[in-house]
Amino acid sequence: MNFVVNRPLKAWLDGIGLIAPGLPDWAQAAAVLRGEQPWQNAPAALPAPALLPPAERRRASRVIRLALALGQEAAAQAGADLSQLATVFTASGADGHNCHALCEQLASDDRQISPTRFHNSVHNAAAGYWGIATRSMAPCQVICAYDGSFGAGLLDALAQVVLDRRPVLLIAYDSEYPEPLHAKRPLPDAAGMAWLLSPERSAASLAQLQVTTGMQDAPSTMEQPELEALRHTYPALRALPVLQALAQRRSADLVLDYLPGHSLGVKIEAQGQPC
Repeated sequence: MNFVVNRPLKAWLDGIGLIAPGLPDWAQAAAVLRGEQPWQNAPAALPAPALLPPAERRRASRVIRLALALGQEAAAQAGADLSQLATVFTASGADGHNCHALCEQLASDDRQISPTRFHNSVHNAAAGYWGIATRSMAPCQVICAYDGSFGAGLLDALAQVVLDRRPVLLIAYDSEYPEPLHAKRPLPDAAGMAWLLSPERSAASLAQLQVTTGMQDAPSTMEQPELEALRHTYPALRALPVLQALAQRRSADLVLDYLPGHSLGVKIEAQGQPC
């Protein structure tokens, strides 16, 4: 996915969800990003997917728990109706643990794959569980662009906001693979963020975003080494500099990773209300 638009794509950011190692939710992450408390390394806390019926809840993988928690947090902050939100799910990979288990099964003498494990292996599994949980019939897109997945998902979500004039929930997430796949894709844990983007300003709006394509500038980085390590390690956290500006309630001109040789310009006009 690579295209250039002639004018900035604009939207209002109404809600944020965040889960990462040492950052269990957006409220606590905002305090760390403002420098009010230090970042302390801890495994990513993945809440049980209370939105799902009991049977699906028991089968939900780490990826499902992560994606649903991110989307629910962002929508709740904005007071949005989950069943009415168009969604864009974007991830650099799929369910690493499930993929590992499938590979082990196929390498054994017994190659009978359970239907549950198979349907959890597809890249759009999180979107399917979201539909079950929210009973949403709104449009849903599922994107993978490897390390450029956040940028690709952001462009898709913004295009829908601009063209369809409706709110869109962007959910970006990554999860770890066990060895030996981990050696080739060394994500140490699960992490992600969600943004609720709207065409019009509302009482929930935290900032206006303007995104431009066709740039080749180096991406914005984090001053704190531990937070820069998170941004660099997890493709779904490439927009941490945007969240830091929002947490500090300041406007900024930033650059985000996209595809090799391409980057996205992001202009933030903060609205000054608490994050």
